[in-house]
Amino acid sequence: MLDEVVILILSGLGSGLLAGVLGIGGGTVLVPLLLAFDYTSLQAIATSSLAIFITSSAGSIQNWRMGYLDFQRVILLGIPALITTQFGVLVANRIPEFILLTAFACMLIFNIFLSNLRRQLVTTPHQVSEVRLSEKVACLLTGVIVGFLAGLFGIGGGVIMVPLQMLLLKEEIKVAIQTSLGVIVITSISSCFGHALNNNVVWLVGITLGFGGLIGVQFSTRFLPRLPDKVVRFCFYAMLAMLSVYTFWKAWNVYNGN
Repeated sequence: MLDEVVILILSGLGSGLLAGVLGIGGGTVLVPLLLAFDYTSLQAIATSSLAIFITSSAGSIQNWRMGYLDFQRVILLGIPALITTQFGVLVANRIPEFILLTAFACMLIFNIFLSNLRRQLVTTPHQVSEVRLSEKVACLLTGVIVGFLAGLFGIGGGVIMVPLQMLLLKEEIKVAIQTSLGVIVITSISSCFGHALNNNVVWLVGITLGFGGLIGVQFSTRFLPRLPDKVVRFCFYAMLAMLSVYTFWKAWNVYNGN
């Protein structure tokens, strides 16, 4: 039991570091971790949401104190996300575990494509007009998608929000990361609430992970402004690729009854 607690705290610490540097709540790491501890997919998703809320709140407070948080943009993205998160929770409780895990892995790979598409649009300006939207419409669309995926997969939403902000809102990656972390506070608390109503949250585990994340995010939010964009982008892509492979493997084991 003590060994598991230590592992959970260290894992939370790692997710906190990722949250501040990559603008994700840490669910892409925490969900596979909890699956490795033999929690069900729904328990992993729900408990991850609780830990993410703690971590993202701490990181957003730090970003605000440093003057890097745009509250208006966070609200524009967060309000539609708050609503659609509950639809994601509803779907997650009604589809087979194998399908849920496979969809999660596919979502991770799709994010690499989204981020690369944004870079191509930047280097070929004549194509940017093809995806030009007003700020409010772009925020609404991004918030709707992110909220649904947050409830469905137990992620804060940053893993897809960052590339969508870069693509639709034309934000630089560091700005997208900082805004993303603020929106994650909203999506994670909504997701946690919805899953708690279905008795899926393992509270002690989620709080333990969140405590570790709270510490880690304090270091990473201070470190982010000093990192080159290429380093941040490489870490983001590498993490998505590794976790997608692991999740596909886990889905295959579930499908075969292992």
